[in-house]
Amino acid sequence: MRPRSLITVVRCATVAALVTTPALLAVPSAGAAGARPAAAAAPKVDFNKDGRADLAVSAPTGTVDGKAEAGYVAVVYGSASGADTAHRQVISQATEGVPGDPAASAFFGAHTVTRDLDGDGHTDLAIQTGKSPAITVLWGSPSGLTGGTQLPAGNGDTWGDSVIAGGDFNGDGHADLADVVTTDEGSEDEKTGVRVRLGPFTRDGEDGGGSFSDTGRFDAPTSLTAGDITGDGKDDLVSTHAFEEMSQSSLFFKGDDKGLSQKAADLTDAASATIGDVDKDGHGDLVLRTVPGNVVENLPYDHGTLKVLYGTASGPSTTRTTTIDQNTAGVPGVNEDGDQFGYSLSSGDVNGDGYADIAVGIPYEALDSVKEAGSVVQLYGGRGGLSGTGAQAFTQDTAGVPGAAEAGDHFALATGLADTDGDGKDDLAVGAPDEDGAQSTSGAAWVLRGQTDGLTAGGVVSFGPNSLGAPEAGASLGHGFPR
Repeated sequence: MRPRSLITVVRCATVAALVTTPALLAVPSAGAAGARPAAAAAPKVDFNKDGRADLAVSAPTGTVDGKAEAGYVAVVYGSASGADTAHRQVISQATEGVPGDPAASAFFGAHTVTRDLDGDGHTDLAIQTGKSPAITVLWGSPSGLTGGTQLPAGNGDTWGDSVIAGGDFNGDGHADLADVVTTDEGSEDEKTGVRVRLGPFTRDGEDGGGSFSDTGRFDAPTSLTAGDITGDGKDDLVSTHAFEEMSQSSLFFKGDDKGLSQKAADLTDAASATIGDVDKDGHGDLVLRTVPGNVVENLPYDHGTLKVLYGTASGPSTTRTTTIDQNTAGVPGVNEDGDQFGYSLSSGDVNGDGYADIAVGIPYEALDSVKEAGSVVQLYGGRGGLSGTGAQAFTQDTAGVPGAAEAGDHFALATGLADTDGDGKDDLAVGAPDEDGAQSTSGAAWVLRGQTDGLTAGGVVSFGPNSLGAPEAGASLGHGFPR
């Protein structure tokens, strides 16, 4: 029998003790289930339902049970003072209750989604590896994440490098999951498309049925992004695409009673995307990083440009758009080749004004002579939409941000927005998977607090694998946050 372990913390009074336990444990808490969030706010990620968002941070190349790149996910729970590294879990396929076994180069946690999949008021965590399409769900509870269920494959064969997304696509108030499948593989009728599994899910992995939407493409989408663009109470889906060295048009699938529309609309080619209501008109707006010349091979040399397609009742607008880069008035920095402004994108409400704000990762930005140190820019929504007005920039050289900018850190390769202290203002989580700790590329994450006048560098929480008691060498903690 293989050994199983979970690193967690149990707190009593003022004493914190690090223990290894054979089960998924967390500090009990209480709270009320949240309603469907406003389009501006980031979806609530609250595994223990205490009213404060929790963080799930991917470390897909972490070594587990001696298996290199087996991967794990570190969970840091929210508290009145924000992300609390003393209240944490480290979850892998060596954890009791998690299906499967650690395997070399499995990249467990490469893709994650957080939604309340069984409708009990606790957020659940869906995890996918980088080499297998299998989706494992860990269930939220008053004590945090516990147990684990591997969802059945269902009809169609899934792609090995699939991506997943969560949303309420049919508008029934239950969270759904979208992933990528190919049907009739190897035949003349082979199709690649997006499958929606409708919630609620049972803890045996059964769902409420679903739908299949053909992408009309041979290769699988490179990303899936969900949000209510049409404002009808049903989440829509945007997929990005590429084939060999060329990008392809993004696709817009409208949410409907069965899941997603069978026919997709073509949109601007994109490398990354997020959805949020930046002008507070009741329609989610689509923010894309464009592909220069529609050539994917140009992306590493690109300064980076965002395009906002504002939401309408029929989908993303093709006439009302905004273009933003680092030469836009108010945006910190300047356009420089290879910066990759918009490599990562996240939506949430940082200042609590009801307008969605957009976090923009620039992981390859040079700071003076320090190449690829990385930075993040926070853009703010407003009555006129997304702009550079009030924009802020943060790096590891910013006063109050722990650490120091070093070449190749790739600070903000991943970004996420979540209200970790429950004050109604989303906080910014930043990942730097190539940050060196005691070991090379152990990775790290930072959380900057949101407040009425924007993000603050005061009271930043930062952590790497070592501070969590997690495997460190080459872990790449901070590779990703849930979508």
